[in-house]
Amino acid sequence: MASSTTNSVDSTSNGVPAGGSKKVWTTLITNTAYLSGLLALDYSLKKHGTRYPLVALYTDTFPQEGHEALDRRGIPKKYVPYLLPKVDKDYTNDPRFYDCWSKLTPFSLTEYDRVVQLDSDMLALKNMDELMEMELDPPSAAGKGQRVFAASHACVCNPLKKPHYPKNWIPENCAFTSQHDKPDEAQKQGAAPDFGLGMPNGGLQVVNPSKDVYQLISDQLGKESSMDYDFADQSLLGDVFHGRWVALPYIYNALKTLRHKGVHDKIWRDDEVKNIHYILSPKPWDEKAGEEKEESHTWWHAVNQERLTEEKKRNIDDGF
Repeated sequence: MASSTTNSVDSTSNGVPAGGSKKVWTTLITNTAYLSGLLALDYSLKKHGTRYPLVALYTDTFPQEGHEALDRRGIPKKYVPYLLPKVDKDYTNDPRFYDCWSKLTPFSLTEYDRVVQLDSDMLALKNMDELMEMELDPPSAAGKGQRVFAASHACVCNPLKKPHYPKNWIPENCAFTSQHDKPDEAQKQGAAPDFGLGMPNGGLQVVNPSKDVYQLISDQLGKESSMDYDFADQSLLGDVFHGRWVALPYIYNALKTLRHKGVHDKIWRDDEVKNIHYILSPKPWDEKAGEEKEESHTWWHAVNQERLTEEKKRNIDDGF
């Protein structure tokens, strides 16, 4: 475990980590439904020896009890505005996407040199600090280069056959399908960023914050065409920066459904995954330990139990 000193944030320096480091993990939190996930994520990053702090990006909707839980554990936090496009988009079938626009805010956090945005329903299984060092376009490129940000591809197979998903969400258009015959390579590099639908998954984004890049994003949020973005932030990024982002291998954003037989189990290797993403419902924390519906959820419960045991030693027992 990293010490609390290593991960402290000096509140007088606008969220910049003490000690001079200007590279951080961030995660968006809008309510307490995902708070257990955030706490397990923070614990897992520290468990695997990260040298960088996780900063919780909270919105106006995040309640006082959530703030107290973060403060109790010494997890730094930073207010961000709740983003929405200018034109309302109906996400009745997938309400989670209303929150997803705010995951674009890391592009605006120019007090940092590098931000790696993580979803709160992720769990680090290995150290992945190398993401803080990988080459991306500098802010001076103003979003016109070929390496604007890094992410893993979205899986566009629609394995759960959700009827409201677009008709072109089929295995043939999925970047991961293209790697089925080269599983060794799939552990080390992603398919081309413009393969198939060319859409990144917004769960993990490696970003060099830039006012110019964020302006391009803000301008797009103000256009009528934002109505066409069925998958919110990731649709926008795949459109505005089509083919000009770095495609990471699945191991950094290992969507739990990829592991399912007949989806992308041909490339999935448990021992290679660095960061698992518990997309869709149920979340692991919605299930009781021992009653998990799939094996990967047992991994989360094992780590979370470690966290709870450690916290009780520090007299932290608040139900989160």
